[in-house]
Amino acid sequence: MELRKTDPEFAERFQHFAFDEVVNEENQQLDAPTRYLAILSALIGCGGVDAYREMLPIALENGMTPVMVKETVYQAVDYLGYGRMLPFLNATNEVFADRNIPLPLSGQATTTMENRLEKGAEAQAEIFGEQMKEAWKNGHINRWLAANCFGDFYTRTGLDLPQREMITFCFLMAQGGCEPQLIAHAKGNLNLGNDKDFLIRVVSQCLPYIGYPRSLNAISCIQKAAE
Repeated sequence: MELRKTDPEFAERFQHFAFDEVVNEENQQLDAPTRYLAILSALIGCGGVDAYREMLPIALENGMTPVMVKETVYQAVDYLGYGRMLPFLNATNEVFADRNIPLPLSGQATTTMENRLEKGAEAQAEIFGEQMKEAWKNGHINRWLAANCFGDFYTRTGLDLPQREMITFCFLMAQGGCEPQLIAHAKGNLNLGNDKDFLIRVVSQCLPYIGYPRSLNAISCIQKAAE
């Protein structure tokens, strides 16, 4: 961390908070791969590409596989759009090249152009309930949501459905202004077994990277979803 030389007082306090106090807070801990999966997702969500570059090598050394990283970045396109996702894909490829990780990685797709809508609607139903099997019929955006967001990305291997819902929660939490969707995806997490306690741990571990306002908003959304 170059900031130790240029900004030693800031670096001392931030490092203590983010890498000691938060990590070791009683009843707020996560296993290392889950913690870094959440943090990388939150950094993507808030547009923190410089911090992402800094954290990605640490994440790879703490249980995140290259496939997990790529799947996280790919899925971000649905929640941030290509314009905000692309810098993170480029940064990932640069870090992988520096670490001699060969690209492209092995394919993870499980759907075809012919069945992506059907499989996407099935994934939606598994997360949000049986009523979602017909939701794609409510207009072209809903059809795209089922086929593209869920059929193209949620059905991929490399991350399971609970992990995918967690990273979606992090994307939405970190970008802010998405509280209705954040409540909906908090419910999706709860439906998949990512309980209220787990989601609050996720928020706690991401707080140093997204700040207090968005973290407090996320806690409020978890409470509403749990009610």
